[in-house]
Amino acid sequence: MSNLRIFAVNHKKISSLHIDNVCCSKIRANLRRLKLHLPHGRNYSSLPGIIGNDVKSLHSIISPPITKIRNIGIMAHIDNDSSSPYPTRERGITIQSAAVTFDWKGYRINLIDTPGHVDFTLEVERCLRVLDGAVAVFDASAGVEAQTLTVWRQADKHKIPRICFLNKMDKTGASFNYAVESIREKLKAKPLLLQLPIGEAKTFKGVVDVVNKEKLLWNLNSDDGKNFERKPLLEVSDPQLLKETTEARNALIEQVADLDDEFANLVLGEFSENFDLLPAEKLQTAVHRVTLAQTAVPVLCGSALKNKGVQPLLDAITMYLPSPEERNYEFLQWYKGDLCALAFKVLHDKQRGPLVFMRIYSGMIKPQLAIHNINGNCTERISRLLLPFADQHVEIPSLTAGNIALTVGLKHTATGDTIVSSKSSALAAARRAERKGEKKHRENNEAERLLLAGVEIPEPVFFCTIEPPSMAKQPDLDHALKCLQREDPSLKVKLDPDSGQTILCGMGELHIEIIHDRIKREYGLETYLGPLQVAYRETILNSVRATDALDRTLGDKRHLVTVELEAKPLETSSLQPVIDYAQSVTQDLSQASQEAVENGIHSACLQGPLLGSPIQDVAVTLHSLVIHPGTSTTMISACVSRCMQKALKKADKQILEPLMNLEVTVPRDYLSPVLADLAQRRGNIQEIQTRQDNKVVIGFVPLAEIMGYSTVLRTLTSGSATFALELSNYQAMNPQDQSTLLSRRSGLT
Repeated sequence: MSNLRIFAVNHKKISSLHIDNVCCSKIRANLRRLKLHLPHGRNYSSLPGIIGNDVKSLHSIISPPITKIRNIGIMAHIDNDSSSPYPTRERGITIQSAAVTFDWKGYRINLIDTPGHVDFTLEVERCLRVLDGAVAVFDASAGVEAQTLTVWRQADKHKIPRICFLNKMDKTGASFNYAVESIREKLKAKPLLLQLPIGEAKTFKGVVDVVNKEKLLWNLNSDDGKNFERKPLLEVSDPQLLKETTEARNALIEQVADLDDEFANLVLGEFSENFDLLPAEKLQTAVHRVTLAQTAVPVLCGSALKNKGVQPLLDAITMYLPSPEERNYEFLQWYKGDLCALAFKVLHDKQRGPLVFMRIYSGMIKPQLAIHNINGNCTERISRLLLPFADQHVEIPSLTAGNIALTVGLKHTATGDTIVSSKSSALAAARRAERKGEKKHRENNEAERLLLAGVEIPEPVFFCTIEPPSMAKQPDLDHALKCLQREDPSLKVKLDPDSGQTILCGMGELHIEIIHDRIKREYGLETYLGPLQVAYRETILNSVRATDALDRTLGDKRHLVTVELEAKPLETSSLQPVIDYAQSVTQDLSQASQEAVENGIHSACLQGPLLGSPIQDVAVTLHSLVIHPGTSTTMISACVSRCMQKALKKADKQILEPLMNLEVTVPRDYLSPVLADLAQRRGNIQEIQTRQDNKVVIGFVPLAEIMGYSTVLRTLTSGSATFALELSNYQAMNPQDQSTLLSRRSGLT
């Protein structure tokens, strides 16, 4: 999808920054190339270059009125030819999400950068939590693509108002009508056409503002898009375009009237005879309401690479997307104006240490403020407070609700943590929530997520060993991985109990490659990765019983445990074993002994008997447990774990492999070799769609068969095809494939 995210900011007045070069990869601002010269110093009252009346007030720069704030994100499909910040520039996609702040016509826009690759779905999920609105970007020649659909569903879950931008209108094959129809059909959304293109593909030269009946024309010879002219449509000069625009405006008015009762009454009462008399402001206000209600989505178009249509897009962001106070965050009532913030990104800076990006929902943040981290159950102190203004970090004295802050000095805060003013404040908020009623509190997932914080972290699907250049560098590698895990909770690191090697677990090939790159670039460590391996899982196919006894004397104390348990397949999918107890066991079982039993079962399920992969979809019933007085809980866990391992070895076992949803977009001429290649990869084709001049192959393929697929696909199609992958589920391998895998792992083949 669209690529290149360049916001070049040229300032004359700090209170009204002029964005003169806006290009996008999914319209994401190129955070490295925002040009605004602001100081780093602590002299808050007299920033260099601010003289006399050149700025209304420093306060309006630091903390603008909440009605003038827009916290927005860009949602789009991945692209293969982007220019974006290192380390993603060469990959053409945006991975690490951070934030940049800039002003546009008196509004403060906090742009939250979101990833566009499926390996980083968790990152997208965290970013959506802090957005008030979003811009969904589509390739006008392709319409809705696979990853766009995934992110759109995530935005639906978080109830985020959106506007759509049809990008690459100057690309060969661009079709405004096709893209709009794909939004209607695939996203089940109602598009509100606020613009029409003037020309398509090579003839694209501007857009029509349907609401104001004006045309916006960019200079065909200009690549920066800075200068354009806005002219009213006239019968004399543009009779056909005026006719089309009037019809589109009338259709828009009728569409909005169907969705908004207040607007319908206005139209039917005063303007039913002539829609032309309806003021643009009234229509814009109604579009704002239906956008917030998420009953429809405004649609605009342009070419971000050449900045055509980006200025009207920024206008639309301020006009149609919500301010923080227009979003209904129910948990705010529990904090009563006290501090509540979410740490949505942690970055490590060599000079300043961890930098924590926070969205402030209520209250105020100041330097030297002590804050309480609910997740970590710890209190820390913010040493400095920064505003990520364009490409500078401006030091500021305070920041209020609705803003995005960048804090220095928090040593223990991790991505996804909830920040409040004190532990007592968190407890008070929890008590207020409980007083709303237990049932209501349980149902309110949004509130629980912010009181309890964090997001659900998916299990990794890939893993490999990682080794430092020498054992002397192992502590440095451990430190680097610890920092990277704070930034990215979906990165898992563990030690292999047999070899003692460090194991890196991630969400995909690209995820692990990025981590490897960052360790080298940011920490100066040349590490070595072992072969990338698929994270298989195991389960059992039949019910088995096992017994075990442990009898040891340590010093003068005898530890004696006897266990009998049953393991059987679970009909519903569960990553954790479902544990049950016979009635005879529960009568005398203490809380400590029960925890020891469950720890033993869980530890046994971490490594299955076939591949050493985690066991899932298993139910365990403890039929008998005899504990000699004085036996330690460690011995109980050890005995139960050994008994569980016995049961798993006795059972008929099954390997489960990750199955991926695959979507390949390929020119017609290359369809046959792509299908033949997928057949060799155990692919299961569900359907083949037509998208303009391309074919879209949709199906399933095992993850193990798709490693390195991008290189093969590039060779098969001369670089003309693209693909998107997403984890579907774990499925049982057939006996032949399972036997082949086990033989390969044991070195027999």
